[in-house]
Amino acid sequence: MEIDQEQKFQNKIDTEEKIEPKDWMPDAYRKNLIRQISQHAHSEVIGMQPEGNWISRAPSLRRKAILLAKVQDEGGHGLYLYSTAETLGITREEMINALQDGSAKYASIFNYPTQTWADVGAIGWLVDGAAIVNQISLQRTSYGPYSRSMVRICKEESFHQRQGYELMLALSRGSEAQKEMAQDSLNRFYWPALMMFGPHDTESAHSASSMKWKIKRETNDDLRQKFIDQTAPQIEFLGLSHPDKNLKWNEKRSHYDCGEINWDEFWRVINGDGHCNRQRVQHHINAHEEGAWVREALVSYQQKKKTKAA
Repeated sequence: MEIDQEQKFQNKIDTEEKIEPKDWMPDAYRKNLIRQISQHAHSEVIGMQPEGNWISRAPSLRRKAILLAKVQDEGGHGLYLYSTAETLGITREEMINALQDGSAKYASIFNYPTQTWADVGAIGWLVDGAAIVNQISLQRTSYGPYSRSMVRICKEESFHQRQGYELMLALSRGSEAQKEMAQDSLNRFYWPALMMFGPHDTESAHSASSMKWKIKRETNDDLRQKFIDQTAPQIEFLGLSHPDKNLKWNEKRSHYDCGEINWDEFWRVINGDGHCNRQRVQHHINAHEEGAWVREALVSYQQKKKTKAA
């Protein structure tokens, strides 16, 4: 009987029908989705920290307003995604606990510090740019609620990428010191941005099943190649030096060939030994504890409403 259900489920996937919360699905599909969506949500929420650190130090009111809007958007994305994951039977509390005890991951790039104002531009341009490359394909993911949540998120991420690039353009067209700041930020964030797509597909524990179930529509390496190809001319337009000295256009492939990523660094950061791993999680724990009274007040209010209604 279960074999028949699995075959029907796969047929639905193969014919591009969306899987909805009340549909039957294999436990492994559900777990894979919970892992991916909660990791995505955690990344949005933790990703507020590196840029939020610069809100009070933005160089103009215009820049502050843009950054405030962006950080607020990221928090909203996290809420959309937590709500999406909850449709799979996991609670918000379980996901938060997994983030705080280290059993759930988030994007490794948010464990790098923002050292200068240019880093705000590099994150918007490179980090959100990499996110868009991945998330555009997720608009066609097989799980309906996840697919639909990506539509709005991609629109907002597109704004983030543009504001980041505009900031980098202003710096690269500015004084020599500003251009050097932009170059330094590009040098530090370019390689971690490539790591955001995850390990090579042959080394990923989840790629094969994710592709079979169309949770993912493109492989890690294909997505990374798209990002490399779109970023190279952008760097040239900025008048900055490309951090990858081995980058070279391959006429036969119609893609750029590139240098090798430092995968030792990637795994070290993923496993908790990045510059800011402990700081990011501890900050989240502190904020969560400080906000406990709000959650308690909300629960109490809801209980009183139910009592009155009864």
